[in-house]
Amino acid sequence: MLTIQQIKADPQLIINRLAVKGFKAEKVIARVIALDDLRKQLQLKSDTAAAELNKMAATIGKAMKEGRKEEAEKAKSGVAILKEEQKALADELQRTEEDIRQELLNIPNIPCEAVPEGTSAADNVVEKTGGPMPDLGPDALPHWDLAKKYNLIDFDLGVKITGAGFPVYLGKGAKLQRALIQFFLDEASAAGYLEVQPPYVVNEASGYGTGQLPDKEGQMYFVTADKLYLIPTAEVPVTNLYRDVIIPGDRLPIKNCAYSACFRREAGSYGKDVRGLNRLHQFDKVEIVRIEKPENSYAALEEMKDHVQGLLEKLGLPWHILRLCGGDMSFTSAITFDFEVYSAAQGRWLEVSSVSNFETYQANRLKCRYRGDDKKTHLCHTLNGSALALPRIMAALLENNQTADGIVVPECLRKYTGFDLIN
Repeated sequence: MLTIQQIKADPQLIINRLAVKGFKAEKVIARVIALDDLRKQLQLKSDTAAAELNKMAATIGKAMKEGRKEEAEKAKSGVAILKEEQKALADELQRTEEDIRQELLNIPNIPCEAVPEGTSAADNVVEKTGGPMPDLGPDALPHWDLAKKYNLIDFDLGVKITGAGFPVYLGKGAKLQRALIQFFLDEASAAGYLEVQPPYVVNEASGYGTGQLPDKEGQMYFVTADKLYLIPTAEVPVTNLYRDVIIPGDRLPIKNCAYSACFRREAGSYGKDVRGLNRLHQFDKVEIVRIEKPENSYAALEEMKDHVQGLLEKLGLPWHILRLCGGDMSFTSAITFDFEVYSAAQGRWLEVSSVSNFETYQANRLKCRYRGDDKKTHLCHTLNGSALALPRIMAALLENNQTADGIVVPECLRKYTGFDLIN
């Protein structure tokens, strides 16, 4: 979340930048400033009362020592009144601080200057394009038909067991899925990311730490009895490893990767965009997470983009990179780049990765800090990206690599699958 210092340093700048995300901030910024002014007044009154209590205690002690018991007893009644007043001040101060926190939790991150203006995905900017475009001909099958033809994925079985959006992978489909996971993890390890195997459920504090709460509460599966949330991405547990941590400056950067299943309710999704593997409630993903010093985070962002691009190039998929406009960015992001691959049989681009820099927004929620050379603590910058999400990668691989003889497995995966053709 934003800090009070950020807001009060230049409130109009914050208002202007949040407008790029389509967020009208004038009223909430005014409330935060007013509440912080009230907090300062209450703190001053509380400190003054505490000083007066200390003074009165010293007076009472001196009177008792000198045998002026009646004077001391009279002063004690004044102390009791002042203690009640101080308690009331402390309660009001606590309520005010909580009011400030709640207001701040509902203010999105400010987009950085490089974020283009715009209101929807139509305003995103294509930054870079690469990879060979397949020419499949008019008889090309979409992945859901290929999955049925070669017995790779059974969508109906998933509906029977759980519901729509929970496919069952079979035979070579399951092996291809596992091969992709291992390939992505091995590539991340080779790039210096330490692998982490995180829990798949998190507590409320973790959801608030990375910004899924309160913004995306309705999109997360909730285990009511235990008050735990199924993770929508490994970003949540991995980034929360550093909640309430002061990291020695010489330990940065921290680079983690993690495979996990991901769970998303995807409420309101319907139509062609959800067919087959296009949009699932449970899917697999490898995530990369970085904790950086602020001065290094944008160089780290470029490294992460290069890493994702390299994966797509090795898989031989056609890809492009989008710089998201303000209106299409997430609540927590300062800047986001989406990677999409082209699905030849569907004739459309499919998002397979988002790489984002959150600057200090998540770190402030997490209280994730590092100790600088000046011996003071400073907020870290956090970044993450999908490297990669599997369902749409699988869809594009099946569709783009179909031939008359079967589906050709990319060379980089063959050592994991043990076969080079699905037929």
